[in-house]
Amino acid sequence: MSNQKNLTPSQVKFLRGIAHGLNPIIIIGSKGVTESLMEELESSLEHHELLKIKIAIGEKDDRKEIIEHIVAQTQSQLVQSIGKTCVIFRAKKQTEIQLPK
Repeated sequence: MSNQKNLTPSQVKFLRGIAHGLNPIIIIGSKGVTESLMEELESSLEHHELLKIKIAIGEKDDRKEIIEHIVAQTQSQLVQSIGKTCVIFRAKKQTEIQLPK
């Protein structure tokens, strides 16, 4: 559905630099990925483009599955995943973040 290209290594590095100073906007707790969480995630992506998400449940493999599900459902791209935190990006039509070529 989405026609976004994959991010280049320089674009990933650029986005990681921006995301470093961000606080998690979405925190996934004991209820896991619910419909209301996905609605909030979608709304946040439309507004912010670049989101830091904290996954406070599960083991490493569980968190990886959650991240893959979120990326697929939101048609976003994974920028970084470290421990219980991940960063995703989805450009808006009128993007505020100018990615390097």
